[in-house]
Amino acid sequence: MHRRSLLQLGLTGAIATAAPPAFAQSTGRTFDAADFGAVGDGEAVNTRPIQAAIDAAAGAGGGTVVLKPGVYMSGSLFVRSNVTLLIGRGATLKGLRDLAAYPMVRTRVAGIEMEWPAGLLNIYQQKNAKITGEGLVDGDGKVFWDSYWALRREYDPKDLRWAADYDCRRPRLIHVYDSEAVEVSGLNLARSGFWTVHVCYSRDVKVSDLIIRNNLGGRGPSTDGIDIDSSERVLVERCDLSVNDDAICIKAGRDWDGLRVARPCRQVKIRDCIVRDALAGMTFGSETSGGFEDIEVSGLRIEYPVPLGIFFKSGHTRGGVINNIALKNIHLQDVATLFRVNLNWYPNYSYAQIPAGMTDIPDYWRALATPVPREQGIPRIRDVRLSNIKAVGGKIGFEAAAYEEAPLRDFTFDRLDWDVREAGTIANAENWRFRDCRIDTLDGTGPKVTASRGMVGL
Repeated sequence: MHRRSLLQLGLTGAIATAAPPAFAQSTGRTFDAADFGAVGDGEAVNTRPIQAAIDAAAGAGGGTVVLKPGVYMSGSLFVRSNVTLLIGRGATLKGLRDLAAYPMVRTRVAGIEMEWPAGLLNIYQQKNAKITGEGLVDGDGKVFWDSYWALRREYDPKDLRWAADYDCRRPRLIHVYDSEAVEVSGLNLARSGFWTVHVCYSRDVKVSDLIIRNNLGGRGPSTDGIDIDSSERVLVERCDLSVNDDAICIKAGRDWDGLRVARPCRQVKIRDCIVRDALAGMTFGSETSGGFEDIEVSGLRIEYPVPLGIFFKSGHTRGGVINNIALKNIHLQDVATLFRVNLNWYPNYSYAQIPAGMTDIPDYWRALATPVPREQGIPRIRDVRLSNIKAVGGKIGFEAAAYEEAPLRDFTFDRLDWDVREAGTIANAENWRFRDCRIDTLDGTGPKVTASRGMVGL
């Protein structure tokens, strides 16, 4: 896997540079993992020696742990405060296929707080920590993908589709949890068993210059690219993604448990990234319970075969307020559906119902199935601004709808330039503004609008 210049990918700068996280000064000392017994022969298990090097750096007050060229087999590693893990060019950190190599930790998974296997690389309740380099982190995740599909074959006939994602435990590739002043940068990431980079309950995080290639040797379920979950002051930039689910996603908890935690995702900037393969390019949800605010996306390019460009998704048990979202300077090339809002997304997954007679069930099943009053469960979206959005070769422009009691409010569309077969549909919208927009369709008509008011300039 060769690194390419992001300039060659056609990415353009769009917004002012945000200040990166301020890292504390370490001792500057370098710790070679080989000095602690790490062997890059593709056979030896290196979890203990690499972790020993990390712990030694932390014990010395900080430093850089280096993996030199070679293939290092490993289970979960935990990067400590004031430590940089440098996976250099020519070095591969390859995840073990044995789930026992990933110890259980308390975390959040798909919107629910629960015990779950640690990631291959973890920054867990730390400060001033960094994972970087030009090497490869390979989750070798097919064994975990196969275990998921085996469970689905058992669960789907029992109406337990909603439980499969939680019962089939699969390690994430990089897990940043309840941490501060963190950087993940420069690496090639591949074949994650589950989500690739998950930033949860964290502050002042920079994710940059990653090349993510999950669709090697198969297409793994739920192999999201970058998930920002109930975190704040996060910068994602210059990442190049090929995944099999949501490429870049904003999350904030699910249903009763997410409403209990009530932690928003806010002050997030995403810029100058490219999505080459995914189910959706830029996603908000479906875990919306804590709400999102102050999210800015710019300089994003989404290409075929991605079928869905910009996607807001939730359900009537999720709740949450989505507010002050800006998307600008985005190019969609041969993307089938450009802009979708679906707040009754995937009912078989979204609405948990425990089959009658089942009593010996885990606590997280009960959390998933706890009823949410409708007035708390209806998500609300307002103040969304799209500007300078170019789309070529699309099929449908809009598929946007909300609940009657909570219309999509105060959306502004500035300088849309869309080439699509049909403009699509808009329902239950209020105070939408279109300025200097060109939506070129085969039949020359605009979107079909129902149960909406205050539509100006369409």
